[in-house]
Amino acid sequence: MPAKDDNSDKEKNLELFLSIGLDERTAKNTVANSKVTANLIAVIHEAAVTNGCSRSVGNLLYTVATKYPANALVHRPTLLEYVVSSKIKTTAQLEAAFTFFSNTGPEDFKLNEFEDACGVGVEVSEEEIKEAVNEIFEQNKEVILEQRYRINLGGLYAPFWKKHPWADPKIVKKHFDDKLFELLGERTAADNEKVPKKKKEKPAKVEEKPVAESAAGQPSEDLNPFLIFPQPEENHKVHTEVFFSDGSILRCLNTKDLLEKHLKLTGGRVQTRFPPEPNGYLHIGHAKAMFIDFGLAKDRGGGCYLRYDDTNPEAEKKEYIEHIEEIVKWMGWEPFKITYTSDYFQDLYDLAVELIRRGHAYVDHQTPEEIKDYREKKMNSPWRDRPTAESLKLFEDMRRGLIEEGKATLRMKQDMQSDNFNMYDLIAYRIKFTPHPHAGDKWCIYPSYDYAHCIVDSLENITHSLCTLEFETRRASYYWLLHSLGLYQPYVWEYSRLNVSNTVMSKRKLNRLVTEKWVDSWDDPRLLTLAGLRRRGVTSTAINAFVRGIGITRSDSSLIRVDRLEYHIREELNKTAIRTLVVLNPLKVVITNLEAGTTLDLDAKKWPDAQADDASASYKVPFSNVVYIEHSDFRLKDSKDYYGLAPGKSVLLRYAFPIKCTDVILADDKETVLEIRAEYDPAKKTKPKGVLHWVAEPSSGVDPLKVEVRLFDKLFLSENPAELDDWLADLNPQSKVVIPNAYAVPSLRNAAFSDRFQFERLGYFALDKDSTSEKLVFNRTVTLRDSYGKGGK
Repeated sequence: MPAKDDNSDKEKNLELFLSIGLDERTAKNTVANSKVTANLIAVIHEAAVTNGCSRSVGNLLYTVATKYPANALVHRPTLLEYVVSSKIKTTAQLEAAFTFFSNTGPEDFKLNEFEDACGVGVEVSEEEIKEAVNEIFEQNKEVILEQRYRINLGGLYAPFWKKHPWADPKIVKKHFDDKLFELLGERTAADNEKVPKKKKEKPAKVEEKPVAESAAGQPSEDLNPFLIFPQPEENHKVHTEVFFSDGSILRCLNTKDLLEKHLKLTGGRVQTRFPPEPNGYLHIGHAKAMFIDFGLAKDRGGGCYLRYDDTNPEAEKKEYIEHIEEIVKWMGWEPFKITYTSDYFQDLYDLAVELIRRGHAYVDHQTPEEIKDYREKKMNSPWRDRPTAESLKLFEDMRRGLIEEGKATLRMKQDMQSDNFNMYDLIAYRIKFTPHPHAGDKWCIYPSYDYAHCIVDSLENITHSLCTLEFETRRASYYWLLHSLGLYQPYVWEYSRLNVSNTVMSKRKLNRLVTEKWVDSWDDPRLLTLAGLRRRGVTSTAINAFVRGIGITRSDSSLIRVDRLEYHIREELNKTAIRTLVVLNPLKVVITNLEAGTTLDLDAKKWPDAQADDASASYKVPFSNVVYIEHSDFRLKDSKDYYGLAPGKSVLLRYAFPIKCTDVILADDKETVLEIRAEYDPAKKTKPKGVLHWVAEPSSGVDPLKVEVRLFDKLFLSENPAELDDWLADLNPQSKVVIPNAYAVPSLRNAAFSDRFQFERLGYFALDKDSTSEKLVFNRTVTLRDSYGKGGK
């Protein structure tokens, strides 16, 4: 039935749009766009042309519906009077009107200034048009004769419109066409030929370090990403329009008095809020939210609240609250103040009572299933029109615990026939006989997010309420509620959610991964939780650089590849990570021409560009007659493109000497390599191409330092596992590989949790919290190079 009604409405709208002269294609496209449809219907009613009008007027009305500045909607009826009466009859006049009203906003204006700005009453005669066209052609005659019909007409029209901006475009075009024909005659075949484009000479190739981000369309980090946001004193403009099913429109904006009161309380400074729900650990998407919320406040010299959205006591834990505060600090942000939505429970309750008194809320007894069914059918609740006094009494009974859980809710009386699902009488309060982690057992009714969020924004005098795009449809409800209560209205702006490849960002999915033991914990280094990234060895500065590089946009269709995050991690670690030597899968090499028990202390560099005379930039590594190299750095059969060790071949041990393989000890299967015999070149006369990392016995018969190394890879095989029905089946079985007995140089024994290391040729690593004095554990933060392939975003 609703589908039939919907089709009927579309047919009526199509008929209405055709009646004002729109061509059929434009009319059908408009009907397919609910927002433009609502705007155009409102304009037609305001213009009082529901019975139709001329095509020229109708096209101008369509332009008003699609382009009129939202900050001056109070003046739109005035403009429409001028359009319908043909005092404004050209697109140029209309564009001038838009500019005038955009600059004026909702303030009063002088009619004569408006008319002057839009050329009202200015008539340009055909004789004046003809004279101006002749003048232009005379001035450009030689160029026109040379280029003929290939001439850029825009360059000819420009001086005309500068002189006569209010001339009739149709008459102007006719005189231009006539003058061209008079001067050039009929088009020839040569006039219609395309002129071949000249090939641009390629500039000389300059060798320079490629910037990985430019290929992915990263905004320049030199640009201030917060310039897009208005100042607090601009919060008098229309924030949004709420379209009701009866054709009326609510234009939400702050009154002069409300804005002045707000600015007095805040001192005119920016106030934002970061409002996480304490029902899980924060992930990298929250890093973007923090960057925008805290970053804007910091950029403008304002403050950002850390506000816990604690309206659901069943899902909230003290562990999560403590974690959030710790992570916010780790990310480098300092809250202006830490608050809880529950701090305002009394205010929220009092305002709910006021909402009922004003006729904008009612106590409902429908079950969740009934509410869902009625919403799908766009039907009002049977209790929607109950007397105000009755709802007030029942709401008081709810507060006192006299009504059973699930037997009543308080719902906002919005618009059940709206095109916006978030205006279907949203729930404001529900009964829950559950003690609150922060508020204790004082309350047994709790406000919903949709009710509490906007009100607390207003009570805290938030200037910019920033959220992700999935909340855009809730704008209508947000402003409807504040308008209904006569409260100050913050500026709401939605930005694109951060979606990263090869992971999931949903708290529900993350919670399932943790509780079902698919990962070890909330801070498992394979997760893109901020705790997991920190444990993996990623720094907050690298995360913030990544977020800044993405920018603050409203494009919600992009999936950011995880290697873009890794680019920023490598950029930082390449400058800050100490170099050291670790062998993951040791293969024993006995150096036969170095006496057993002899140990040489060699200098190895902590930094690749360290000066030889800088003692602090190097560390000592022992070199003895037993060293270990990676199993993968030895082959029984050599090849031209192989730079590792092979029988009869030489390689250079980094920071040490060249060695040459003289013999190989094999297992009984004649394939498994057990040990290598080699000779070293103490004079370093040999110049092999291959350079290997290694670790030696610190003294005769003593094993090198044993460490555990954990190699982490992407958690999911697919780029977008969230789209899969069986997303858990896409888990990467090789996402965590544990190497229990790697060998390291002795200096690594002193590693601290704040240290970051580059295990040469292996990647960047950090100490894990599982480390003990008996055995150190290192997590691979990121490989030295992108291992996920090229391309993508």
